[in-house]
Amino acid sequence: FRMAVNLSPRQFRDPDLISQVERIIQDHQVARHTLEFEITEGVLMNNQQFVKDALRALNHLDVRISMDDFGTGYSSLSYLRNYPFDMLKVDRSFVNDLVEDQADKELINAAISMAHSLNLKVVAEGVENQEQYKLLKDLNCDYAQGYLFGRPMAPDIFACHLESTLED
Repeated sequence: FRMAVNLSPRQFRDPDLISQVERIIQDHQVARHTLEFEITEGVLMNNQQFVKDALRALNHLDVRISMDDFGTGYSSLSYLRNYPFDMLKVDRSFVNDLVEDQADKELINAAISMAHSLNLKVVAEGVENQEQYKLLKDLNCDYAQGYLFGRPMAPDIFACHLESTLED
């Protein structure tokens, strides 16, 4: 399993961010490869050095870094080239009408092809039905998330759900 954590622009301005992440990893004995930090394009837009430094430092911690909500902001392709991303998360707004809208299908297909050519994995957000999931699989999307797989739940309920799933 991998735990994805959203980082806000405000957190990136915190000079203690990296040491906090290191401390949490150490204190909770988190396997680094199971931790993924998600950032939106908005964090990158000002091209500020502290953001570049924080992303480089996170990369050196051997955690994964994802660009979240790809396609909803300015979608500068240079972000994908200039920052150490591991994943590209296609926004749910493109997945919503994927089955009915040929343009959304082509945009997702292009995003997947582009990401794969940059050695990035792709996550489709907001997958709610089997038709969307099948089409995304046919487009070679690496991962999908959404209500099709489960709704948000409290940690204790998730733990029970996980235990029952592993017992099956």
